[in-house]
Amino acid sequence: MQLFRLWKIFFVSLRFGLDDFATEHVRLRFLRMPLRSMLFWRSLDRPRGERLRMALEALGPIFVKFGQVLSTRPDLLPPDLVEELVLLQDQVPAFPYPQVQEIVTRVYADREGGVFANFEPVAIASASVAQVHFATLHDGREVAVKVLRPGIAKVIEGDVALLQVAAGLIERMWADGKRLRPREVVEEFRKHLDEELDLMREAANASQLRRNFPEARLLSVPEVYWDYCTTEVMVMQRMSGTPINQIDRLREQGIDLKRLATAGVDIFFTQVFRDGFFHADMHPGNILVSPDGSYVALDFGIMGTLTNIDKDYLVRNFVAFFRRDYRRVAQAHVDAGWVPPDTRVDEFESAIRAVCEPIFDKPLREISFGKLLLRLFQTSRRFNVEIQPQLVLLQKTLLNIEGLGRELDPDLDLWKTAKPYLEKWMSEQLGVRALVDNIRQEMPFWSTTVPQFPRLLHSYLSRESAQQDMRADVELLGGKIGRMNAWLAGVTVFLGIITALLLFLLLR
Repeated sequence: MQLFRLWKIFFVSLRFGLDDFATEHVRLRFLRMPLRSMLFWRSLDRPRGERLRMALEALGPIFVKFGQVLSTRPDLLPPDLVEELVLLQDQVPAFPYPQVQEIVTRVYADREGGVFANFEPVAIASASVAQVHFATLHDGREVAVKVLRPGIAKVIEGDVALLQVAAGLIERMWADGKRLRPREVVEEFRKHLDEELDLMREAANASQLRRNFPEARLLSVPEVYWDYCTTEVMVMQRMSGTPINQIDRLREQGIDLKRLATAGVDIFFTQVFRDGFFHADMHPGNILVSPDGSYVALDFGIMGTLTNIDKDYLVRNFVAFFRRDYRRVAQAHVDAGWVPPDTRVDEFESAIRAVCEPIFDKPLREISFGKLLLRLFQTSRRFNVEIQPQLVLLQKTLLNIEGLGRELDPDLDLWKTAKPYLEKWMSEQLGVRALVDNIRQEMPFWSTTVPQFPRLLHSYLSRESAQQDMRADVELLGGKIGRMNAWLAGVTVFLGIITALLLFLLLR
């Protein structure tokens, strides 16, 4: 089976001209012309990025997902490849309904009468790891049921093993291989897939996001029905709405597209700067618009998290970029500890200026946040900056949000919309309110620690006194040992001299 899979990968690679990547290596360059002569029937008119995307789609869902992961690593890949891999869509044919029945029956075998009063056999959505069916519970609630693909773990294991072999070859054969860290990328991909194989983890993500938006004014998130969730099956509230990329239908429904675009930016920055927990797979297939014009989020397998340090980094960079303060951008990297210690800040600043200054010839509303981050990552690669995975995930999401927002409203000024959030976050982190909030958070700890302070102080002073007595004893003992060592050294020298004299007299 693995041999057949390997042969398919080899054939597809040749079909789409991926041998061009291999023959760029100096040791393999001599093969380029013979291969092109032998494979004259194929067309190589398309750009290499497009051919790579098409090859991954031909190889199947796991390779599509791998391409999606690579699209989030602009610190490793050239821009033309990243821009093309972003277009990959994780859509595959549904697996047969009898297999769905078998899984559902096995999972709920201990429940008399089953769980569902009605279960629609046709999948409403299908992806590489799972697919979704609509159903109705016995109490009448309409639900969406996500079912893991049977045998998908074994398929993933085999394909990831092949990717690990390829990564090892790249690392050994290419001079740039170690810098690209292909084996680390494959391992990151494996971990990502392992998380998607556990639907309980996705259910927890959905539940958390729903708690963050309890009023559903901006964003609706399906309720998770925990009593029916397992690692293989996830049951949640059925949501309805219009896919966000169906612009004409939204207009027919009287949806205000400008307000919708602004609300999308509002949701994104609320997730990022208020919660530090954001939906990281917000492509059109995962976003609906309800009849009242609010957003509906679906598919919570990929979520991003940010610490306060990450948020501080983002705010400083965004504000500094739009003020053209490149020194501050460079310094933000130094302060975060992501730049090697020997990096000259002035050189880093100059490189950032050379990349980003041309952007500001455009009107502010035409400037892309996502592309700013992308250019920054590309520049950082030259200075061996270690790009943080959570920020790369954020950059990918930001590109999705911008694309959707400007499709809804071409005049969307992302900076004007985002500025209040950035200013609010800065004031909350650096102002009096931040001090009050930090004190409030620390109060429970202080309430238990302060009453213990006299006992802790007494314990510390007692220990310090004992240590002082011990040090005095050690110093006294050390003096005695020192004198003893000096005496032993003198005796040793005296015996050495006597021994030497005896030897001299014996050997005369």
